[in-house]
Amino acid sequence: MPTPMDTPPLRQSLWRMALRILLLGVLIWGAHWLMSLAMDAVAMLPQEAQGSARTGVILAMLALYALLIALPFVPGVEIGIGLMMLSGAVIAPAVYLCTVTGLMLAYLAGRFLPHATLRQFFADLRLRGACRLLDEVAPLSRTRRLALIRRKLPGRLGGWAVRFRYVSLAVLFNIPGSTIIGGGGGIALIAGMTGLFGWRAMLVTLLIATAPVPLAVWLFGTRAIAVL
Repeated sequence: MPTPMDTPPLRQSLWRMALRILLLGVLIWGAHWLMSLAMDAVAMLPQEAQGSARTGVILAMLALYALLIALPFVPGVEIGIGLMMLSGAVIAPAVYLCTVTGLMLAYLAGRFLPHATLRQFFADLRLRGACRLLDEVAPLSRTRRLALIRRKLPGRLGGWAVRFRYVSLAVLFNIPGSTIIGGGGGIALIAGMTGLFGWRAMLVTLLIATAPVPLAVWLFGTRAIAVL
């Protein structure tokens, strides 16, 4: 097994990270461009055909949104809010379900992502501490992982974080600026990687944690977004 300090050459790491960022940027830009193009095309259709065409475009946007929110560092909340602003309160339940679906996809990807892939990602970022922690955690059982986290966090924080880890996760999904720490997709991905979150409890956590904004929009309309 490689040691935590054997990071690849800096040029190689920068090249791989640049490619990842470029691909992510192209994906987001391409999605925005295609949606704009589709909406412009709908506007040129006869009035009687616009309704069904617009519905098809919105369904495609929702599917794309579910995929985008699963990606780390993608501002998924902002995309969801944009969809609700575009289509009104009627689309809020669909945005909610797509949000939960996308984050569950990220969680499942993290749960089944090979250790070597994750370690390479951390090594490219020069996160030697993360590599060391990953190497330490990977061979442990779930019980021993929980005990390790409890030891590493100071004072009562360790016991609280372990006992109420699903509550802590729900808070992370809703803190302002969560994109900086990976966004919803990144947080769900890491939750899956740790092996400390069962899929059923994770699903319930996501259903509760992502509900406030879509529920408020559904009940009070898009003006609720300004308040939130």
